[in-house]
Amino acid sequence: MKHAPAARALAAGLLLILGAAGLAAAAPYTPQRDDEVVEQLPLRAGSAAERARQRSVQRMLAQQPKNLELALPAARAALERNRRYGDPRDLGSAQAWLQPWWNEPAPPPQARLLKAVVLQARHDFDPAIAELDALLATPDLPAALRAQAELTRAGVLQVRGRWDEARAGCQRLAAPPLSLPHGAACLAELDSLQGKAGEAAQRLDAIEHQPNAPRAWVALLRAELAERQAAPDAGTLFAQALQLSDGDLYARAAYADWLLAAGRPDAAAAVVREGQPASLEALPDNLLLRLAIALKRSGTRDASDAATEMQQRFDAAALRGDTSHGRERARFALDVRGDAREALAQARLNWEQQKEPADALLLLRAAKAAGQLDAAAPVHAFVRAQRMQDQRMSGL
Repeated sequence: MKHAPAARALAAGLLLILGAAGLAAAAPYTPQRDDEVVEQLPLRAGSAAERARQRSVQRMLAQQPKNLELALPAARAALERNRRYGDPRDLGSAQAWLQPWWNEPAPPPQARLLKAVVLQARHDFDPAIAELDALLATPDLPAALRAQAELTRAGVLQVRGRWDEARAGCQRLAAPPLSLPHGAACLAELDSLQGKAGEAAQRLDAIEHQPNAPRAWVALLRAELAERQAAPDAGTLFAQALQLSDGDLYARAAYADWLLAAGRPDAAAAVVREGQPASLEALPDNLLLRLAIALKRSGTRDASDAATEMQQRFDAAALRGDTSHGRERARFALDVRGDAREALAQARLNWEQQKEPADALLLLRAAKAAGQLDAAAPVHAFVRAQRMQDQRMSGL
């Protein structure tokens, strides 16, 4: 399956703090030959250029398997391509570059950080947290690495529903000596989820005007806050967030979800397809899923093609033993196949891994569709414990 980055994990915030030089924290690498590749430009997966690049990568790995200065920017570039295009082969490429240090008990801090990002992108959340904990325990860790580790860890903890721990990490980011707006934005999001929507909105507005603010991420947080409040300007805010993010997959999928919930499947399909490959086979999973739902609701002729392609990806993943990404499986069963029982089974499995608002809504919807309202009890307990507020749950 062509998995997109992890469902949330502060997806819009990952790798925003650090640039190439800041993350590597190493001496510049000087090529030894005129034809040596030192950086890969983003290429669409499956193209001839991409396959040639992969062969070049493999040759360089064989020749210089432990060249950290070469491996770090290459792994980082692969992660950026995965974030932008959702191709899981880029996660494999990133791991391949990091392989000499992958199983070391004390790898270089930069390599450990990138390993954690690979793990969270694969939804291996607990191993990712373990790596980040170890990284943050490293003596004299450079501030830039500490900041990125804290941000990544807070995002994964939020996905897992461990909001108090996530908040502590956000507070460390926001407080001296780091004093980063990313921490303040992270705290604003948690506040917005826990009954302080007005204060959170004001804080996000203030952060947006700071000179080093992550504006695309803040715009997305504002849109999601408006969505949870059922505010009429949510659609406009999602459109702005998508524009600021330069077509980020997560922002595109979030906007499509809002359009689907608003009963505008044709507009959702248009958002999914904008700037994407024409063929269904080249679409990342998260976009293909939204397209299949949109086409199903629109009743268009090619709805069955999108559904078939999505089902084939699920089947292929099952043959490999991959049973992750339960949110996508549950939504497909519920909104495309109309199989409420299967949707509920997958939504339950997904809730064990992820506890974002989208996961709570999905389990509530699946339980209602299957006529098993008691199955939503874990969501109700979580909402009470965390004081979670989301207007979309009122009808469920």
